[in-house]
Amino acid sequence: MKAVNSLEIPRFSGIRTFMRMPQAAEDDLTDISIVGVPFDSATSFRAGTRFGPAALREASLILKPYCPVLDVDILENLTIADYGDSPTIPGYTAESLDAIQKHLVPFYRKKTVPIVLGGDHCITLAELRAMYEAKKEPTALLHFDAHSDTIPEYFGKPYNHGSPFYHAINEGLIIPEKSIQIGIRGHLYDRHVLDYPKEKGMRIVLGDELHHRGCDEIIAEALSRVQGSPVFLTFDIDFLDAAFAPGTGTPEVEGFSTRQALYMLRKICTKINVIGMDLVEVLPDRDTSGITALAGATVIHAFLASFAWKKSNKLCQGYFR
Repeated sequence: MKAVNSLEIPRFSGIRTFMRMPQAAEDDLTDISIVGVPFDSATSFRAGTRFGPAALREASLILKPYCPVLDVDILENLTIADYGDSPTIPGYTAESLDAIQKHLVPFYRKKTVPIVLGGDHCITLAELRAMYEAKKEPTALLHFDAHSDTIPEYFGKPYNHGSPFYHAINEGLIIPEKSIQIGIRGHLYDRHVLDYPKEKGMRIVLGDELHHRGCDEIIAEALSRVQGSPVFLTFDIDFLDAAFAPGTGTPEVEGFSTRQALYMLRKICTKINVIGMDLVEVLPDRDTSGITALAGATVIHAFLASFAWKKSNKLCQGYFR
């Protein structure tokens, strides 16, 4: 399977797949598997992230395989395919989580790294359940976000895009003492909202702390925290300041630039063992000039380049077929 050559076939032509990668059937095996999860029934404010996977694929058409920052060509080192979208049931969150989990389990059982295009952040709970079902062990969590997403329930219901990591901790899907949440900021319902994840051992780096200590110090802490464990990387686009990512359901100011995000990802992901990733909360209807979707697609590109760099430097030996 080969990517479309954009010097021969224009980028505005053809079926929209991520970075114009080939479409694949579920039984095909590639190093990286792109899967969309168009679901937003667990949102608490603005809906519309069900269209996030399509927007990310559209924005990714402009991306090219060579990353000059890491001096690596993604497609020389990785095979990548777009496996389409997971089934979901609009309006039915628990049932959709079950359907998403069932769809993703085969990917986690193979020697491939799934990258999921969201969708609201509730879908990460289904991903972590699928990963645990397939691998029979919890994972460290590397989480970039403006929100901790560890509230037990909303409106008397357990599942919401603000609750996935509460359930992930309770269900033993992640290792709190090996996990870190970076960039958490904004107003909270009360001063005790973050007590529960902290008591369980989660490291929460507030946005203000990241601003004051700087990226390099937090990078070093994240590496010491997750290194030696399999890692699940989840990136909520509202980690970025609303000026860089207006197209999201719960935007927050006083955040971070696209450059800071890419810098941190490259520095961290070239040194750790990420076995799954998602990019969530892109809301196209609020996305001025498509800059939010472009930022999200480029975050994924930074991860792919980091992974390709590891493989080219033989730091992934034994993982790939």
